[in-house]
Amino acid sequence: MKIAICGCGIGGLAAAIFARQAGFDVTLFDQFLSPEPVGSGLVIQPVGLRVLEQLGAADGALAKGAKGFYMIGREAKSQRTVLDVSYGPKGGANFGLGIHRASLFGALMDVAKADGIAVTGQHRVISTHTNDQGRFLSFDNGASAGPFDLVIDTMGTGSPLSSLIAKPLPYGAIWGTVDWPDTCALQYDCLQQRYRRASHMIGILPIGTLPNATKRKAAMFWSLPRGQIETWRNRPIDQWRAQAIDLWPALAPFADQITHHDQMTSAVYTHGSLQKPYGDRIVHIGDAAHRASPQLGQGANMALLDAAALLKCLAILPLDQALPKYAKSRRLHTNTYQTMSWAFTPMYQSNSRILPILRDYVLGPLSKVPPVPAILTSLVKGTMINPMRGLPPR
Repeated sequence: MKIAICGCGIGGLAAAIFARQAGFDVTLFDQFLSPEPVGSGLVIQPVGLRVLEQLGAADGALAKGAKGFYMIGREAKSQRTVLDVSYGPKGGANFGLGIHRASLFGALMDVAKADGIAVTGQHRVISTHTNDQGRFLSFDNGASAGPFDLVIDTMGTGSPLSSLIAKPLPYGAIWGTVDWPDTCALQYDCLQQRYRRASHMIGILPIGTLPNATKRKAAMFWSLPRGQIETWRNRPIDQWRAQAIDLWPALAPFADQITHHDQMTSAVYTHGSLQKPYGDRIVHIGDAAHRASPQLGQGANMALLDAAALLKCLAILPLDQALPKYAKSRRLHTNTYQTMSWAFTPMYQSNSRILPILRDYVLGPLSKVPPVPAILTSLVKGTMINPMRGLPPR
């Protein structure tokens, strides 16, 4: 099978490696001159790490990432603990791997290069069409490519090949990568957050080291209404820094490193899914197929799981059966996590004054009453629902 993969991100690289492992003819296209990651830190949950193991990229990711065994969130004023989730025993086999996108990208790219997968750069896909020979791609430089037996769209939220119309979420965030201070009271094996009502949220995520570096890093994020991101950029940075430190004094050695707005990257979020994430010789995975708030930390994991499920189906079924099987195998998992994200997000990112009270005084205490802790653990691990229903284990 001759496959074109559009987009050299996490999902695109995973799909390309799986496709090459299955013996397919793979061509990977990307818009950049040389492929590069976009963004700051993320968390690879245990389900995502299992996929990295299948790809042969787990060792590279583990060498650069930071193992996190807890997620702790406290109300900034009262210090009441309202989020307390454990992956399992500290030092055990279950953890969330905090990692910078560049380091995860590097681990996957090393495997892709070793497998002989080349990336065709400076080819931004703008459209696609089919005829009786197969599916063709058109690029913004006037070139075209094809025919292909299958096109895999991994171009994310801006994909011109996806018909997904997602609903904008009211809150976004700004993200920055900072050094982990040598003298710091915060734990390096824990994602920590502070909240004031639901309108203010700030967090620190340990993310290990960057490629070709040894200095430990962290991702710092600050929640903002999407309409206020530009306002934030027009305010003096020291005003925001003072506000952040006032909310969480222990944040000072992190926030003091931010001296210019350009050190932070803004992100806005949407929610929605393609009812049918495939068509005639084309299939969409990752954010090109489904989107949600990052509240549950599942974004990159979903792309990895999509790639794994799709290539399992392509390896054992004819194309006309493989694409529907892929969609069916992933539907319940993605729908469940989208629903849970939709339900939880307003408690942490909204203008509501009632939901934070419910979060702090009802859901917070309930989260410590069995069997709720075990349910929350399976939720963050990504194992609450079988991520590949009906597919044989690899």
